[in-house]
Amino acid sequence: MKRVAVIMGGYSSEYDISLKSGQTVMTHLPKDKYDVYAVHIRKEKWVAVIDDKEYPIDKNDFSFNKNNQKITFDVVFNAIHGHPGEDGAILAYFEILGIPHTSASFDKMALTFNKKNTLAVVRSYGIPTAKSVFLHQQDTINLDEIIAQIGFPCFVKPNRAGSSYGISKVYDKDELQPAINKAFKEDREIIIEAFLQGREVSVGVIKYQGQTMVLPITEIISENDFFDYEAKYLGKSQEITPADISNELAARTRKTAARVYDVLDLNGVSRAEYILVDGIPHFLEINMVPGLTAASIFPQQAVAAGLSLSELFENAIEMAR
Repeated sequence: MKRVAVIMGGYSSEYDISLKSGQTVMTHLPKDKYDVYAVHIRKEKWVAVIDDKEYPIDKNDFSFNKNNQKITFDVVFNAIHGHPGEDGAILAYFEILGIPHTSASFDKMALTFNKKNTLAVVRSYGIPTAKSVFLHQQDTINLDEIIAQIGFPCFVKPNRAGSSYGISKVYDKDELQPAINKAFKEDREIIIEAFLQGREVSVGVIKYQGQTMVLPITEIISENDFFDYEAKYLGKSQEITPADISNELAARTRKTAARVYDVLDLNGVSRAEYILVDGIPHFLEINMVPGLTAASIFPQQAVAAGLSLSELFENAIEMAR
């Protein structure tokens, strides 16, 4: 029986959301096939949590001791949103140790966590995106130059963050600098992106039994001005799966989503966001550790595809490398 560590928590603003995702995985992984342990990753310590008791992880080999017995792991299920799970940092450690994990390789995770770098790759393959400007915290910022390039409305977002933390939709010059300051609180690099007028959809893509599989498309209709934290996690959005779009547009979107997954050379689960503009999917960003809670889009898509969460998570373990 494979011994599985479900890593959750992490060092970012998404710590609590990650714990919920990790618990969902713990609940649904088949216990008759896997010996499953929760491992909480915190800045101050890493611990295995069993019946509310904590056992320190030995970082030399990612093991712990319980009742004088050394427990090691055959595979790691990555449920950490943000740093160090979604950006690949902790995955490089597992790859050095030779422990398979459920995500893409650490370098691909680092690439996809960086919005600027991901956009550069997908654009090079001819996949449409919004116009954008990249800024580093040490840059001299000329608001008029940014406005001339991007226009209004626009989005200001951290380059490396998830769950819509630090994102603002900006309508005029007076709002731009405060939005930049807000984004810089989450990351020292930010992106300012032109607004695309169209329908927003989210597309899950996984490696299923060795093949790239596109899940049913979800249309997102936010009650707020955009798909922000409240819309994602506090129910202030409609998430329609499958999306009510034409068969032709759905096929075009699925083809684009599969191509993005393949040109980025990914493995594991993913969920990417697109804006449909005049029948053309425009890529926004990709999330390589999508939310797995009951309120999350990705599990809804899996169920719509006829996959139970148990089947989904078991496949992730079997595809681990």
